[in-house]
Amino acid sequence: MTSTGMNMMSKIIFYEERNFQGRSYECMSDCPDMSSYMSRCHSCRVERGCFMVYDRPNYMGNQYFMRRGEYSDYMSMLGMSDTIKSCRMIPMHRGSYRMRIYERENFGGQMYELMDDCDDIMGRYRMSNCMSCNVMEGHWLMYEQPQYRGRMMYVRPGEYRNFMHMGSSSMRFMSMRRITDSCY
Repeated sequence: MTSTGMNMMSKIIFYEERNFQGRSYECMSDCPDMSSYMSRCHSCRVERGCFMVYDRPNYMGNQYFMRRGEYSDYMSMLGMSDTIKSCRMIPMHRGSYRMRIYERENFGGQMYELMDDCDDIMGRYRMSNCMSCNVMEGHWLMYEQPQYRGRMMYVRPGEYRNFMHMGSSSMRFMSMRRITDSCY
């Protein structure tokens, strides 16, 4: 395998206990339900790439962005109440980024097109809410508060007509950031 191919392979290892102890489960791609492999998960090590981890099966619930590094006790670090139930590998994207954000569900209301990070949609566009989006290019993280703070949601190319149907019923998104090469 070429060195480029090796760099593109992502790998995350989950551990039952804090400080990388107990049974482990290695993952190199998406895993919709980890409960058959592990009953709990208190630490992890991202060896290559980036992942989103979720506290519910099938990529639902609270989401956390994990880049390369060691997370010896991410339950307390991230304020997680339970454990990791699913994970999704984020492929590296080379090229431009483009996303349209909409004020209301089903692409209604004001629309703005983003090609770079936006730390505050209210400050930049006078837009008080973002309830749907269409991602044309790239992989993005959307945050519930300005300045990339609060709970987050990962979006990849596709249409997102209503965030409330995605387990984000109480969330509104106020800032968006591209997942770029520097994240890996």
